[in-house]
Formats: sequence, C-alpha cells, structure tokens
Amino acid sequence: QVQLVESGGGLVQSGGSLKLSCVASGFNFGLYTVGWYRQAPGKGRELVALISSGSTASYSDFVKGRFAVSRDNTKNASFLQLNGLKPEDTAAYLCSVRQVRTPAGRRDVWGQGTQVTVLG
Repeated sequence: QVQLVESGGGLVQSGGSLKLSCVASGFNFGLYTVGWYRQAPGKGRELVALISSGSTASYSDFVKGRFAVSRDNTKNASFLQLNGLKPEDTAAYLCSVRQVRTPAGRRDVWGQGTQVTVLG
C-alpha cells in the first residue's frame, strides 16, 4: 500500500522544539522529493520545506532558519525539526510526495498530518 504516515506532533510552549517524522511505504521513497506543508484552521495549505532525493533542502521564508528538513532513505523516512516555535506555527503538518509511480499510474501521495500546537 502506497502511503505516508506522519508522527511527532504535540503541544509545546513558545520557544520549544519538536521533531516530526514522515515514514513512507509501498514505493521507492529514495527517488522522490519530499514536501512538508502545514495548514492552520481557516487557512490554506502552505509549503514549509522541500528535500530532494539527493537531500538538497529548501525552505519558505517564514522558516527563517528555525526549521530543518532531513531524510534517511535507508529508513524510508523524512524528518522536520522545528525549533524556536511560535504560536503562529500552530497547524497540522503534512508530508507529501508528488507523482509517485504506482501500478495504477502516477499520483500524489499525502500523509494524514500531525498536529502541532504552540502555546503563547
């Protein structure tokens, strides 16, 4: 089964840290770029970070050096380290892989998300 499963979210005080995980199954994870997104209540989904198959990372401006994305292809996993958390970082965080090759054709794969709540 082709899927992504996130974990690691939780409740944290402002200035705290969390490490999110995204574990893939059912496809050749190491071939694909992984995207991390977030969606706050009442807001649209926004890109947080990308990491290529070769582990080149890029970030949205609002990250400003606070977050770090990584991957371990031997574990079919990507990680998002969140540091210096602010109340405005409160959101569901999701990972995604675009255009995964499956027996039924290519499709985008999304995880179910993990909730991060930052108390001010």
